[in-house]
Amino acid sequence: MPKITHSTDVDRELFDHELDSFVPDVICDAHAHLWARDDLPPAALTGAFGTMDVPVVDLATYRSYMAELLPNRRIAGGLLIPGAVGATGAGLTAENELVSREARWAPGWRSSFLITPQMDPEYVRSEVRRLGASGLKCYYVHSGKSPSWDAEIPDYLPERLVRVADEEGLCITLHMVRRRAVADPSNQHWIRHYCETYPRMRLILAHAARGFNPYHTIEGIQALKDLPNLWCDMSAVADVGACEAIIEALGHERLLYGTDFPVSHLRGRCVAIGDGFLWLYEDTLDWSTVWFLPLQPVLIGLESLRVLKQAAWHQRLSDRQVEDIFCNNARSTLG
Repeated sequence: MPKITHSTDVDRELFDHELDSFVPDVICDAHAHLWARDDLPPAALTGAFGTMDVPVVDLATYRSYMAELLPNRRIAGGLLIPGAVGATGAGLTAENELVSREARWAPGWRSSFLITPQMDPEYVRSEVRRLGASGLKCYYVHSGKSPSWDAEIPDYLPERLVRVADEEGLCITLHMVRRRAVADPSNQHWIRHYCETYPRMRLILAHAARGFNPYHTIEGIQALKDLPNLWCDMSAVADVGACEAIIEALGHERLLYGTDFPVSHLRGRCVAIGDGFLWLYEDTLDWSTVWFLPLQPVLIGLESLRVLKQAAWHQRLSDRQVEDIFCNNARSTLG
């Protein structure tokens, strides 16, 4: 089981050598999770989120981990997302209360309201207003489809809730699924339909349009480049091709830095293989046997930073444009 870990000397050495001169002083995180252990469904307790040894992963906990990943940087805000994937009932309500409470007292932070496809639109509207949420977050695990990885977007993000986002001026963070991600015709259809029909809704495609296999983003994002209310965050992505494709198609202004905390503090990376991808974690294999010198995987958050640095270099971005991706774009998108 992958575990959430603290920074080591190996991580710090990599940051100092490769990333310290690249990462700006001020950062906004457009994709960070908070949660309480008691709100996690049983399946999540046995996963990575269950490895945290504190009852509540709040903003203070997040900041302590970020100080290790991004030393001497100021986290100026961003978007907090409930992390209890699959939570229902009282657990789901408590998660929405948690991220709202944490965002309310912290300048620069906004919160997302976790929805399920069964929710009544007026309930969502009233709760968003009550909690002061700036966005909605949907999870495919609530789709009711089997397998959930093959769900179409309306199965877990129904149109009636997108309409609420449009009327309330909210963003929606979408982790799409289906085998070919943004290159899938169904995903392209629904993204275009929602963006064109609901222009006041801002849609954020998480994980570089689910670019864990970059060829899917390279192939698919061009078909959506004319949508002015479409953004992408690059959280947890470990391949440069997806970020480059987004910069080329949408412009650097619509790429948002995100950590996907706590995924940022797992060790390993995602590897594209054929028409899919594979996550390699610290416990996936015996790293001491896979090369002529022992290997030690670093934090996924560092691998993502290396990807962004390479994309910025390939696209010849200026320092100001890099600062936009790390913070200014999120400030503009999230208000």
